[in-house]
Amino acid sequence: MAKQMIGAKKTTGWKATISVAMANYIEAGSIIAAASSLTLWQAYLHIDNMGVGLLSALSANAFGAAIGALLGGPLTDKFGRKFIFTYDLLVYMLGVLLIAVSFNFPMLLVGTVITGIAVGAGVPVSWTYIAEESPTHKRAAHVGTAQLAWSFGPALTFLLAVLAAPLGLLGSRLIFAHLLIVAFITWYIRQGLDESKMWEEQKQQDEEDRVLGKQKQGSFKELFTLKVNRQAMFLLIGIYLFWNLTAGAMGYFMPYIYENVGGLSSGQANMLQVVLWSFTVLTTYFLFMKFGDSFSRKAMFATGAGLGIIAWLILTFMPMTWPTLIIFVLLWGSAAGIGAQAFYALWTSELFPTRYRASAQGTMYFIVRTGIAVWSFILPTLMNTLGFKAAGIVMIIFLAIHMVIGIALAPKTMGKSLKEIEEDRYGKRKGPENIIKSAN
Repeated sequence: MAKQMIGAKKTTGWKATISVAMANYIEAGSIIAAASSLTLWQAYLHIDNMGVGLLSALSANAFGAAIGALLGGPLTDKFGRKFIFTYDLLVYMLGVLLIAVSFNFPMLLVGTVITGIAVGAGVPVSWTYIAEESPTHKRAAHVGTAQLAWSFGPALTFLLAVLAAPLGLLGSRLIFAHLLIVAFITWYIRQGLDESKMWEEQKQQDEEDRVLGKQKQGSFKELFTLKVNRQAMFLLIGIYLFWNLTAGAMGYFMPYIYENVGGLSSGQANMLQVVLWSFTVLTTYFLFMKFGDSFSRKAMFATGAGLGIIAWLILTFMPMTWPTLIIFVLLWGSAAGIGAQAFYALWTSELFPTRYRASAQGTMYFIVRTGIAVWSFILPTLMNTLGFKAAGIVMIIFLAIHMVIGIALAPKTMGKSLKEIEEDRYGKRKGPENIIKSAN
C-alpha cells in the first residue's frame, strides 16, 4: 500500500543507512523533549514526584521502549526488517501528537507510553538492518551513523528547547511537533528500502529446512540454552544495562538535576546539554566512525568508559559550580561517543545469527529498558531523601561494573563478515542440529 502511494523509488547506500539510523534521532529526541520540559509539565499539570517517576519509567527512555522492543524483535525476524520500517513510525507519530496536544496527565501519560513502545520496536531493528547491509570493513562506520543520529537528537532538541524557552509549554509542544514532522519524512523515505538480503537468504534456508523436515529449536529458547548466546548476553546486557542506568537517568533527569541541585535556570541547563551532546557528535564521527573498523575496539571502549567514570567522580564530589559543570559535560560528552551504546549497537548485531538477531536484540533491550524504568522510578525519591551525592555514588558504581565487563569480554570481530562471525561462533551451518551441537 505504501509503495503504491509513493511509487517504487529505491532508497539505497548511505541514504538507506541514514534513514534507518534516524530511529535513534527520534528515540533520543523523544527522551530529551520530555526531559527538557519536565518541570514545565510538572507545573502545568501539578504533577507530584510519583507522577514524574511514572512518566519517566513508562517513557521512550525506559519501560515503554522495553515493551516495544520485546514485541518488535520477534516481529522483525518473522516478517522482515522492512515490516517494522513500514508501520512503526505511524504508531510513533500518534504518540508524539498526543503529547503535543496534551491538556491533562492521562493524555500525557498515554502519549508517552505509545511513543515509548514505537521507539522500542524501531531502534533494535535499525541496528540489525544497518549491520546486515553494511560492507564488512565499514560496519562500525555505518553502525556509528545510528550513534551519530542518537547524538544529534539531544543536541538539536536541547537547542530547540533553549530557543523555544520564552514560549514556555507552547515551546515544548512545538518541539514534539518537530519530532512528528521528522518522523513523517523518515517514514516516507524508508518506504523505498529493500528488505535485508541476509534476512531473505535466511528465510529461504528456513523454507528449505522445513521442506526437508528439519526441526528447529525455538529461537527464544536457544538464546538461553546455548552457551555462546549466554556469554554474549552477559557481555551485552552487562555493558548496556549498567551504563544506561547512569546514561538513561541522565537523558531524562539531567536538566532536572542542573536546575534543582545546581540552581541553574532552564535555559542554562539546556545549553549545557547542547554542549555535552555536541561533543558526543564529534567523538562519534571522528573516533568511532573513523577508527572503529581499524583501531583496537577494546582500547577505545576502555577509554570511553574511563572518561565517563572520571566525569561522574567530578560531578559527584566537587561543588556544582560552572567550572565543574563544564569539565563534566566535556568529559561525559566525549566519552559517550565511544561508549557503551556505540559498541552495544555494533556487537549486538555481530554476536547473534541472522535467524534471531532482532529477537535477541529485542530481548536484551527489554531487559535493559526495564532496569532503567525501575531506576527512573526510584531516582527522584532517592535524590530527595538521601541527596544527589548518594545517587552519584550509585551511578559511579554502575559505570565501574560496565567498564570491567566490557574490557574483560570484548569480542574480536573486527574485519570479519557477519557470516564469518556466525561460523566462528556456531560452526558451519549444515542444519539447525549442527548449530546446536557446535555451540554447546
